[in-house]
Amino acid sequence: MRRGDIIRIMNIFKKYVEYLKDNPEGYWFKRKLYGWGWTPVRWQGWVVILVAIAFLFLGVYVGETDDAPGATFLGLLLMLGIILFFGYKKGEKPRWQWGQPKK
Repeated sequence: MRRGDIIRIMNIFKKYVEYLKDNPEGYWFKRKLYGWGWTPVRWQGWVVILVAIAFLFLGVYVGETDDAPGATFLGLLLMLGIILFFGYKKGEKPRWQWGQPKK
């Protein structure tokens, strides 16, 4: 990598961090810069993500130990349900976005 490429990547990362920190409404999740969905920006959002992943792992564990493949699918559904519920409840309205929003 050339020095100019590294500087350009650092500038993009710096602008992304500034976008995530600009959160006067106190959202737990902010809209992703590219695509559709959310990014956790407060500790509460990260806890929601960790709890959701724990439900997925619990489903996989129960599915493997009790030979119940439906438990894995249920864990996946619970994970998605938790993330979508809190994303809509405590996050910005999701929409397709490609780059920094215009102010």
